[in-house]
Amino acid sequence: QVQLLESGGGSVEAGGSLRLSCAASGVTYFSYCMGWFRQTPGKGREGVATIDTDGGTTYADSVKGRFAISKDNAKNTLYLQMNNLKPEDTGMYYCAADPKSFGNAGFCYNVEYNRWGQGTQVTVSS
Repeated sequence: QVQLLESGGGSVEAGGSLRLSCAASGVTYFSYCMGWFRQTPGKGREGVATIDTDGGTTYADSVKGRFAISKDNAKNTLYLQMNNLKPEDTGMYYCAADPKSFGNAGFCYNVEYNRWGQGTQVTVSS
């Protein structure tokens, strides 16, 4: 059973950067769908970025050009590099995985994820 542990959240000023990490454990492979989601004040949980089996990436329009998702297969770790942060990026960020979902060409953006980390808070001040 996959377990996910996020780290790297914090408080920054607008225009700053943060890098989130998500360490996965409990499985011997790392090619399944994974992604980052966030829950912002007044909104439900929304997809931020996902990564497909072949490493293809998909982003929400609000973060395109500013955020980058990547993974290190050797370390079983998923990352989210966040640059040029804005106050509207403030929220709780969650790592998600579905060890039974595999696909490319944006497939992983529409997966119903069933494994979640505990979340890490990101606060961006103006």
